[in-house]
Amino acid sequence: MATGYSAISSYSRVQILHLLLTRPGRTISELSEATGLHANTVREHLQRLIESGYVVPETEHRATRGRPRMLYSAASGEGASSSPVAQQKVRDAAARGDLMRKVMPWTGSQLSDAAQHQLDALVEDLQDAGFDPAVDEAELTVDLTPCSHAQAQAAHRDVLCAVHVGLMQGVLAEAGGPLAVEGLLPTCDPAQCHVQLTLSA
Repeated sequence: MATGYSAISSYSRVQILHLLLTRPGRTISELSEATGLHANTVREHLQRLIESGYVVPETEHRATRGRPRMLYSAASGEGASSSPVAQQKVRDAAARGDLMRKVMPWTGSQLSDAAQHQLDALVEDLQDAGFDPAVDEAELTVDLTPCSHAQAQAAHRDVLCAVHVGLMQGVLAEAGGPLAVEGLLPTCDPAQCHVQLTLSA
């Protein structure tokens, strides 16, 4: 599946997300300086990421005088870094998944409802990002091969992979449940991407 015009179809937004995953609570001016992008361009990218549920803005708490700054963090699904947009996407994905399993009961799984809802949210989010994910529930892997992002941004594979893994972990955390991302399985082919999940007791 070709990469659509998703929130992470732009490498500039991927770069911004990588910075926010590395250190949350950054300002527009900090992101502008780190990326070399004009502040207005950063602001537009952040708005798109907020609307997609990947970034959460928070007003700075100041103990001194002066106008508080707006701080931006990658949505992690926890506390102040939980995105209302991502929460709604998780609920919608769970409702669609439950309906599908009711209409087609043979598509059911051995996983708990909470884990299944996590996978519902994860698969929909990956599809929206231009992937065609294949989930192996027995092995707890997600196959994203071929990764359409890898060829377009081959020089930035490490950043792309780190951001994709971070976003996947955020979606699973937002959905709440026993599944988490363990990491990427090693591969020599940049177009191959297999994500290993882990199931907590």
